[in-house]
Amino acid sequence: MTVSLPELTGDYVLDPAHTRIGFVARHAMVTKVRGAFHQFEGTAHLDGADPARSTGQLVIKTESIDTGVEQRDQHLRTNDFLDAPKFPEITFRTTSVEPKSDTEYRVTGDLTIKETTRPVSIDFEYTGNAVDPYGNLRVGLEGSVTISRKDFGVTWNAALEGGGVLVGDKVVLEFDISAIKQA
Repeated sequence: MTVSLPELTGDYVLDPAHTRIGFVARHAMVTKVRGAFHQFEGTAHLDGADPARSTGQLVIKTESIDTGVEQRDQHLRTNDFLDAPKFPEITFRTTSVEPKSDTEYRVTGDLTIKETTRPVSIDFEYTGNAVDPYGNLRVGLEGSVTISRKDFGVTWNAALEGGGVLVGDKVVLEFDISAIKQA
């Protein structure tokens, strides 16, 4: 059973078991490396009657980065990239929500990586809602945004013999969200 948008109004928390916070970056100019963060917390207030009044925040633990290659993950946790010991969190806090259609929303907010904060706009698609077998109302959202890692002080690189660099500047952040309405 699904409910109408106005009935969705309320406070939500991300379900980490059914949410993916991922990324994609170009490697050696020829392929892509995909990964995810496995430790994060997020909350949102959804206003189904007036989506522009919705808010949200996300805190990601940088040490939880996972590309499936432990040696690469250890390097990504160093000062060359995220410097997880010094900057243990990446944060995002909404500043506005703009409905683009009945199922598409542009969420703008402040993204902070390594103490550098910049505004970003993420286009999300509302994928639906359902009551799960435990009686929880869930909503689904999918979105992505491309950022420049250099804009956030993540500048390490290595030149390739034939030209180009080892790590591309553009990083796609991916969000597949399942959020549970709180009582």
